[in-house]
Amino acid sequence: MGVLVMINRPSADAAAHRPGAPDFEEADPASPQLSVLDLAATRGDGVFETIAVGDGYPQALDHHLRRFASSASILDLPSPDLAVWRRAILEVVDKLGPLPEATVKAVMSRGIEGDGRPTGWVHGQQSPDHTRARTEGIAVVTLDRGLRHDVERTSPWLLAGAKTLSYAVNRAAIREAVRRGADDVIFISSDGFVLEGPTSSLVVQRGDTLLTPGIELGILDGTTLGSVFDFAAEEGLRTGYAMLTAEQLGEMDSLWLVSSGRHAAPVHTLDGVPRPFDSELNLRMNAFLSRRQE
Repeated sequence: MGVLVMINRPSADAAAHRPGAPDFEEADPASPQLSVLDLAATRGDGVFETIAVGDGYPQALDHHLRRFASSASILDLPSPDLAVWRRAILEVVDKLGPLPEATVKAVMSRGIEGDGRPTGWVHGQQSPDHTRARTEGIAVVTLDRGLRHDVERTSPWLLAGAKTLSYAVNRAAIREAVRRGADDVIFISSDGFVLEGPTSSLVVQRGDTLLTPGIELGILDGTTLGSVFDFAAEEGLRTGYAMLTAEQLGEMDSLWLVSSGRHAAPVHTLDGVPRPFDSELNLRMNAFLSRRQE
């Protein structure tokens, strides 16, 4: 079941749910906590972050909190009180104890429609075993996202670049990958440019350089991606951003989908075609991501 805390006042811009009560309190994750009228449940109207925890340390926490606030701003939600959220996350991490790997999910919804108070909670649990994906790699298919690469600029109401609770499309993409005999997806824009995975950022290796699509393409500002670039600097590799086409993916030396929980998953098959990857570099990358404490 893990550890759950409910946030009494998720935003300083809104009233507390229980005036005078503590900022957050531990709750029973097996008992009902959320109203059936909450917009998280009825419309997926909210934002979240999933933070990896390695040996009791929340990884890239500052980056996650910045992105949490940015996503809330894009959705016109009240600004999360990041000091309260940070303490709640650290409380959950502490109560989880010394697990080798865990994940902590912070969620803020718009709350009950018309109430004016967002709902917030933080839940932590032990991570599943991602060893096979990290070491042996994954099979990936490319899927059309149905949006142009410049959608964030042309159509900001589509919320590109925000980490929202509306994950039905992302989950449908994963199911489609499974139907095609694969594990995961790389989204392609409708005008042919490489974007990201449903729950991950794309990193490619070309010679001595690690590249990724830029966030101006309406994709998430990946928290693990920043750590991969730190790793590259430690390895003496160059880094950069590139607008790559689907055809160019096949020309890269290695591909990874990187995320907080799974870390770096090398791509061993792309659209049914076997691909090589630098196994030694991959091992070092995942070791770096597992021990990071930034």
